[in-house]
Amino acid sequence: MNGYAVAARPVGFGALAFLGLMGAYFGILTLVSGWRFTLDQFSDFWYYIVPLGAGFGIQIALFVYLKHVLRGHHGGGVVAATGTTSTAAMISCCAHYLVNVAPVIGATGVVALLAQYQVQFFWVGLAFNVAGIVYIGRKVLLARRHA
Repeated sequence: MNGYAVAARPVGFGALAFLGLMGAYFGILTLVSGWRFTLDQFSDFWYYIVPLGAGFGIQIALFVYLKHVLRGHHGGGVVAATGTTSTAAMISCCAHYLVNVAPVIGATGVVALLAQYQVQFFWVGLAFNVAGIVYIGRKVLLARRHA
C-alpha cells in the first residue's frame, strides 16, 4: 500500500465513525422530540456534541491505522468503551425531554437524573475521548517504533 492509501483508509473510517455518531444523535433525538427541537438542542450544545463525535472519529482512525501497523493485532476495547461513552453523553444532552414518554416506559427517575447532570455527562464523554486518543496514540507510537 502506498503512503496515501495508508493515510486515506483510517481517515475515511474516522469520518464514517464521526458521521455515524452524529447520525445516531440526530436520529434518536428527532424520533423522541422532533426535528425542530433537535436543531435547537444542537444549536445550544454543538460545542460539546461536535468534539464528542470528532473524538470518536479520531479514535477510530487511530485504531484502523494501528491495525495496519500491527497487521492484525487486536485492542479495540478502549474504542468501544469510549465510543459508548460519547454516544451516551450526546444522547443524555436532551434525555430530559424523554419525560414526555417516560411514564409509558417507567423511566422518569433515570431521565430526571440524566437531565440534571447532562453537562457533566458531556465532560465525562470528552474525558473518555481524550483518554482513548492518548491510549491509542501511544500504542501507535510504540508500534511504529517496533515496526
